[in-house]
This record gives sequence, C-alpha cells and structure tokens, in this order.
Amino acid sequence: MGRLSMSSVFSDHPLSKAIPLDKIRYNEQGLVPAIAQDYLDGTVLMLAWMNQESLQKTLETGETWYWSRSRQELWHKGATSGHIQKVKSIRYDCDSDALLISIEQVGDIACHTGERSCFHQLEENEKLAPPADTLSGLYEIICQRRDNPVEGSYTRKLLEGGDNKILKKIGEEAAEVVMACKDDEKEAIASEVADLFYHTLVALSYHQVDIKDVYRKLQERKR
Repeated sequence: MGRLSMSSVFSDHPLSKAIPLDKIRYNEQGLVPAIAQDYLDGTVLMLAWMNQESLQKTLETGETWYWSRSRQELWHKGATSGHIQKVKSIRYDCDSDALLISIEQVGDIACHTGERSCFHQLEENEKLAPPADTLSGLYEIICQRRDNPVEGSYTRKLLEGGDNKILKKIGEEAAEVVMACKDDEKEAIASEVADLFYHTLVALSYHQVDIKDVYRKLQERKR
C-alpha cells in the first residue's frame, strides 16, 4: 500500500466515470481495501472492502457500497440503519491498491455498535474517540470540561465565567494577533492565533455550537 496520489482526487458528481476502474489493483479475491474518512475533520470512520461491482455502484450512486466477505454479497452502507455515506471524493494510492473515500456520514454514526467510528477502542474495555484534526480534538476536550468540570482547569474557569469572561478574552487575543502581525513576528503570530483559536472554541462550546457547523461554513467559502 503506497502513498496517496493527490492527483487522483474526484469530487464532482456524478462519479460514474471519475475513476479508471481498470487501473485499480484488486487482490487475489478481487477486493481492494477502502477507508472511509469524514470529509470535514478527517476522522477515519471505518475500513471495509470493495470489489469492482461495489466500486462501480458507489461511483454511480454517490453513496458507498461495499463487499461483505462474511456474507459474500454487496451491501449498501446505511440501507438498514439510515446511516448512509455520501461520497465527496475518492482517492487511490500510488500503487492503485487502496482507496480513501471522503464522505459525509449521515447521522454521524459509521460503526454498527453505534459509535461514530469503528476505531473507538484503545485497549480492551476502554473506549476513546478516534483522532481527528487538531481543532476538533481540542474542541472535544473543551466540551468534556464543560460537561465534566475538572477542578483547577482554566477551561472550566472560562466556562463558569460565561460570555463576559470568554468574550473579553477573545477581544484581548484578537488585539494581540493584530499587534503580532503588525510587528511581523512569526512565532508570536502563531502563538497569538493559537490563543485566539482556543478561546473561540471555548465560546463555541459554551453556546453549544458544533465545530463541524463551522467547518461546513468554511467549505462554502471554498466555492
């Protein structure tokens, strides 16, 4: 399994002719591993298998179809649960023997256990949210501090202070970003922007605004 080729990105629907099917290298069973990844925050949601027919149906419908090795049949992800996966883009790696499918997970549940991701187990009997991008990971920790306060936590103090404390800090950090940029101090800019991001995430958590809603707004800016 090689590195992913960024040139092999297909994001326009319909996808029926997006991937040259004859270039995909299937294994001895006629299968290729397919990784489903959240298109907004990059969370790896599941690993399944596709054959040429399921890949073709995925391209034709814009929703994921996989091959069940246990049942020896095609299955349309979410057909029973309603948790379908809408395809945003498909990449294949430089060896053409693995697929990375960027998807919108309806219901935000990909695992049959009801978890968001199949990769939620860290050790036996221990569950942990799968890693996502840095902002999403930090946002999740902030929300945990909101719902399960930790004594001495700075985040807890901000949340307990409400808008008055949180917004005051956002204003201060925004001013410090401006000053760092005016002075063209790259390390200071990075540090102050990090502070601004953090306090903004606290505000999102306090008002119970999902960070993925922000990502969706940013996606709109790309058009």
